Amino acid sequence: MDKKVLLAFAEAIQQKKIIQLTFTTKDNQCLIRKCVPLDLAPSMRAKIKYYKYHVWNLDSLPKPHILSLNPEQVIQMEVTAEHFRPEEIVTWTRKQDWTIARDWGSLS
Repeated sequence: MDKKVLLAFAEAIQQKKIIQLTFTTKDNQCLIRKCVPLDLAPSMRAKIKYYKYHVWNLDSLPKPHILSLNPEQVIQMEVTAEHFRPEEIVTWTRKQDWTIARDWGSLS
């Protein structure tokens, strides 16, 4: 796992900033997406519990949704100057605590 990417991800979570994420898909396409960073944690649905970057993909159509990426899929992560409001994104009931600490009020 790339330490620089992990630090940028944690910083974006704590500062509530949108990231520009460059990654490869499972069929080796290179994509760039604007995302809200959510957490680095094992996928709840996966049979094998590897840590993944979980983001809210703002560029997905027809509407935003969660994107979970293996660390080796992430090519570059850039923290933008744009802020997000967690309460506008996290509208579901979480079953586990966040792995990366944050101060998101009642959503922390």
